[in-house]
Amino acid sequence: MRVLVTGGAGFIGSAVVRHLIIDKGYDVLNVDKLTYAGTLTSLLPVANNPSYRFVRADISDRRAISEAFSTFRPDRVMHLAAESHVDRSITGARDFIETNVLGTFNLLECARAYWQSMEDEGKRRFRFLHVSTDEVYGSLADDQLFSEETRYDPSSPYSASKAASDHLAKAWARTYGMPILVSNCSNNYGPYHFPEKLIPLTILNALEGKPLSIYGDGTNIRDWLFVKDHARALDLIAERGRIGETYNVGGRNERRNVDVVRSICAALDGLVPARRPREELIRFVEDRPGHDLRYAIDATKLEEELGWEAEDSFESGIEKTI
Repeated sequence: MRVLVTGGAGFIGSAVVRHLIIDKGYDVLNVDKLTYAGTLTSLLPVANNPSYRFVRADISDRRAISEAFSTFRPDRVMHLAAESHVDRSITGARDFIETNVLGTFNLLECARAYWQSMEDEGKRRFRFLHVSTDEVYGSLADDQLFSEETRYDPSSPYSASKAASDHLAKAWARTYGMPILVSNCSNNYGPYHFPEKLIPLTILNALEGKPLSIYGDGTNIRDWLFVKDHARALDLIAERGRIGETYNVGGRNERRNVDVVRSICAALDGLVPARRPREELIRFVEDRPGHDLRYAIDATKLEEELGWEAEDSFESGIEKTI
């Protein structure tokens, strides 16, 4: 199996690349622009593996992406390249539109040209998995879960750009008959996470005795998914998912942001004792604009159709991450 992974130097993408090579024995071409959040350090476990290849390229570069298809000849595409930080999208939305919308458009067009040039057997085997987020659905009431039928209601430039890219992928499947699948995931966490997101930033700041800033009153709720569980899910969706379908991936680990930070503080206090409890470092700061109150995924379709389930609880995943 030959898999082209976009964004494979990012947090989730690198976990996917490691899983495909180490656990599955696949040949992988990682196409990544290496922006601020991408690092080849997260790929050191496979860097010298003969099954791994890397091309530094922007998914908006039609020539580079077309060449990647023609030379590597993938059986599968797993598209994870994206700008993904909500705060950055609020202060600079253009990068999110250019990468998440126009970049996805370019990748779809290059994949379509490649797929249409294939022999019948290659066409039958080919799959394109577009990886997205639960943030496209907006905010939830207390008694609800996001399903694959939930209406899109994005709140930020980031989630709007991902919603647009989801619609492009689904339109290319319907219009051109391409074998495309879409996944929407809850918040990921785990090793190699870029430290602008809540969990890695909290760990580093707590170790250094710096203030632990939490937006608003800390009651915003997220469903946390350990990144290795997500990588397994994506591989399963690409391999056995029904073409044209969407699959939601969630860890069934809902936590308030303040409770996430408190649990990290407690774990660190046990592992690396400090002079005072790290929970005393918590500071509540002005909430960000358009901050969704709650996300939670219903992963029943993925669990029942494909037999997936998360292996790590929030507690075991946090311990591994720290």
